[in-house]
Amino acid sequence: MKDMFNEHEGPMPTMAQERPCTRVIAVTSGKGGVGKTNVVANLAVELARAGKRVLVLDADLGLGNIDVLLGLVPRYTLEHVLCGSHRLSDIILQGPAGIQVLPAGSGLPQLTSLTDSQQLILQTELEHTADTVEVLLIDTGAGVSPNVTYFASAAQETIVIISPEPTSLTDAYALMKVLCRQHRERRFKVLVNLVKSHREATQTFRKLDRAAERFLNIRLEYLGCIPLDDYLPMAVIQQKAVTELFPCSPASR
Repeated sequence: MKDMFNEHEGPMPTMAQERPCTRVIAVTSGKGGVGKTNVVANLAVELARAGKRVLVLDADLGLGNIDVLLGLVPRYTLEHVLCGSHRLSDIILQGPAGIQVLPAGSGLPQLTSLTDSQQLILQTELEHTADTVEVLLIDTGAGVSPNVTYFASAAQETIVIISPEPTSLTDAYALMKVLCRQHRERRFKVLVNLVKSHREATQTFRKLDRAAERFLNIRLEYLGCIPLDDYLPMAVIQQKAVTELFPCSPASR
């Protein structure tokens, strides 16, 4: 986890057009259960420890849970911002290592597909926070819903989380296909999670990379891998980032 993140220069996205100093990174996946939110939480903590000012946007609207993962209790969520009753600054939660979290809320079916006006509200509010943020991490939902593709296409960088499961690969390919053909996205970083070995990780990545090259005419960037780690579920139960609770565990390294 500590070594997986490298500096990258890319085109500025919609959400960062007004504030080029803010790095906007969407972390997404084709299917659930691949550890995406855990990756976001722990990556945020490590970036903060490296001296970055980090804001995490839980964009899994209606099913958000990064606040639960980190043991945070929100009073207000993005639901209140999108309905106009609160500002983004009203809902920010202070997390471990100084990260800030924008909670999505849970059980809110009306937010599963943002309207154009809601997208504009959120974009405007995020631009107001950009002066105080160096890295904006967007934890999208899984799949190919309009919300997922909106947030992924609005970021400078898109990190796709996969696991060795065949369904993870097929769903990740489907997500990239939609982003390529409907949003003209061409650059994807891939992180292979929950692997037994580096060999398994590279084999898994190559399968997806070959499919992307053959059918989408793109090459993927291999970001690295995170091993299966018995400490991770222990950290989840204690509602802590594994890098914070078990800094020497396999996943933390």
